[in-house]
Amino acid sequence: MEFGFGDDDETFRGEARAWLTEHIRAHPGIAGRGGPGSEHEAAGERRAWERELGSGGWIGIGWREGGYGNRVATLTQQVVWAEEYARARAPGRHGHIGENLLAPTLLAHGTEEQRRRFLPPIARGEELWCQGYSEPGAGSDLASLRTAAVRDGDGRWRVSGQKVWTSLAHQADWCFVLARTEPGSRRHHGISFLLVPMDQPGRIDVRPIPQLTGTSEFNEVFFDGAVAEDVVGGEGGGWRVAMGLLGFERGVSTLAQQVGFQEELSAVVRDAVASGAVRDPVVADRIVRLWAELRTMRWNALRTLGGAEDAGAPSVAKLLWGGWHQRLGELALRVRGAAAAAGPHDWAPDAPYELDEQQRLFLFSRADTIYGGSDEIQRTIIAERVLGLPREAL
Repeated sequence: MEFGFGDDDETFRGEARAWLTEHIRAHPGIAGRGGPGSEHEAAGERRAWERELGSGGWIGIGWREGGYGNRVATLTQQVVWAEEYARARAPGRHGHIGENLLAPTLLAHGTEEQRRRFLPPIARGEELWCQGYSEPGAGSDLASLRTAAVRDGDGRWRVSGQKVWTSLAHQADWCFVLARTEPGSRRHHGISFLLVPMDQPGRIDVRPIPQLTGTSEFNEVFFDGAVAEDVVGGEGGGWRVAMGLLGFERGVSTLAQQVGFQEELSAVVRDAVASGAVRDPVVADRIVRLWAELRTMRWNALRTLGGAEDAGAPSVAKLLWGGWHQRLGELALRVRGAAAAAGPHDWAPDAPYELDEQQRLFLFSRADTIYGGSDEIQRTIIAERVLGLPREAL
C-alpha cells in the first residue's frame, strides 16, 4: 500500500483548517450539531452552512471534473478535507446525498445538459437531494420495487408509488427515484433512474417516521402522478445507474466517519474513567478491542483508497463499522451503569424529554447493521461476487 500525505497535502490541510476555524467560529452553536440521530438540530443554520461551503468552493472537491463551481482536489487532499472537517466538529451535512451520490452518478452516466443543470446548484449548496430507493417490501431486495412511471401526453414521466426510509426528504428540493417504466417487467429489468422535483403539492406527500431517538430524519414519500422530465442513463437503464451510484456511497467519507467514531470512543473512555468502570477488566478489554478495531478499519480504508482492487471492499467496510458502532453504543451505556437509563437531572414533567449524546448513540446505532444494506445482504455480496459461491435461489 502506498498512501501518504506530501507537502502539497499539508499546505492544503492548513488552508482547510484555517477556513473551517474561521467560519465555524462565526456561527456559535453550530459545531457538532446534526450528526447521526441528530439531523433535526439547527436545520436552518445548517442549510445556510451548505451555501457557505459552496461559496468557499468546498463542495464537490471529489468530482473528477471542475467547471461547475467546484474546486478539484487530489485523492489525498479529499481525505485531508474529510478528516479536518470531522476534527473541526463542523455540522452534519445536508448536501451529502447530492454531492457524493448524485453528482458522481451524473458525471458517469448523465448527459452534459443534465450536468450543467444540476451540478452547479449542488456546488453552490443551493439545492438539496434525497434518495428514492427503498420501498415497503423492497428494501435490501431493491429489485422488487413497485413504484412505476408512465409517459403522459407531453412526453413527461408521471411517477406513482411509495418510498420509505428516505433520509431528509422533508428538506430536499429534488429526489432521484428508481421506478419501473416498462409495464410487466421483473427484477432488474425495465427500471429507470428519474430526477423528480419535490415541490409538487398534491402529487408528493412526505410523512416523517418517528424513531427510537425521538427524531424523524427518515420519511415515507408517496408519489401520486408526480412529474419527472429527466432520465439518467436512458430509459430502462436504471439498475445499472443505481448500482454505479452505490459504489460511490463508500470511500473518502468513510475516513471522516472514523474520525467521528474516534471522538465517540474518547467520550466513552472519559465516562469510564469518571465512573470508575475502567477498573472492570471486561470494560477495559472492550475499550482496547474497540480502539484496535478502529485502527484496523482505518488501515483497511486506506488500503482500498490506495488502489487495491477488491470487489468486496465496500461490503467488508460496512460489516466492520456497523457492528463496531453498535458495540460502542452498548459499551457507552455499560460504563455509566444505572445512570444511563435516567433522563436529564433537571427534567420536568411539562418539558420535552431529551436524550443525551450517549443514549442517542446507543439507540441510533441499533440501525447500523440494517440501513445502507443489511449485514445479511453484505455477506451475500461477498459470498457471490468475491468467493464465487452459488447464488441464492430466487
